[in-house]
Amino acid sequence: MVRNVRIDEIDGVLRTLLATTHDYPDGGTLPLHRHRRGQLISGITGVLIMSTPQGRWVVPPDFGLWIPPGVMHEVRMIGAVTTHSLYLDPALSGEMPDRCQVVGLSPFIRSLIARAVDVPADYDADSHDGAVMALIRHEMRHLPAQPLTVPFPTNPALADRCRRFLRRPAVHETIEHWCADLGTSRRAFTRLFRGETGLSFLEWRQQACLAAALPRLVAGETVTSVALDLGYDNPAAFTAMFKRVLGSSPRAYLKGGD
Repeated sequence: MVRNVRIDEIDGVLRTLLATTHDYPDGGTLPLHRHRRGQLISGITGVLIMSTPQGRWVVPPDFGLWIPPGVMHEVRMIGAVTTHSLYLDPALSGEMPDRCQVVGLSPFIRSLIARAVDVPADYDADSHDGAVMALIRHEMRHLPAQPLTVPFPTNPALADRCRRFLRRPAVHETIEHWCADLGTSRRAFTRLFRGETGLSFLEWRQQACLAAALPRLVAGETVTSVALDLGYDNPAAFTAMFKRVLGSSPRAYLKGGD
């Protein structure tokens, strides 16, 4: 098992895919860093929050985050977190998304990853261990993207407005509010926003609110408190949005149920 070992300690091993597992305390952080290999990181417990100059990504249990080679990033842990990481040789990372992306992990690939962290770094590629790692490589190509990405624009004024929203997210903020702050027309704003983030304003606002809500829910705050702080008229409206995006109610989701 490759446990609590930094990737740079084993990166020289000539294998296309390596797996590690780490334990982190609540509030633990990984300061700004980058990897030569692409990384697929997932948490068995707790929530991971990854930030780069280009955005923020929230990774609940049973989800993963793909980080392309060379991307500078920092990670914060909400709750005690045990991570599983897969590191893919950069020559093969072109098979994966070219930007950071939260992805869904099926029970099948989660079981494969749990098996992979028991595989030694210098495994025989022609052995059973090698077959497991080869199968994971194939499965990684088909991971479904999830709406838990909050991309930041490069436009300085718009990026600053996005960061202010994340500090105090409110579901009822409108395009008109932002246009007034930025001194621009609705048409110019919508064109700029989608061009800079790849999302409509409404899509981005929803994802930002969800990204703000998940760590609070995992930390034990009530659905009612989180929903009202975000500006939802009632907990039911927040729960409906949560279920539409993540497939279950907040309570069922946090218990691992349906």
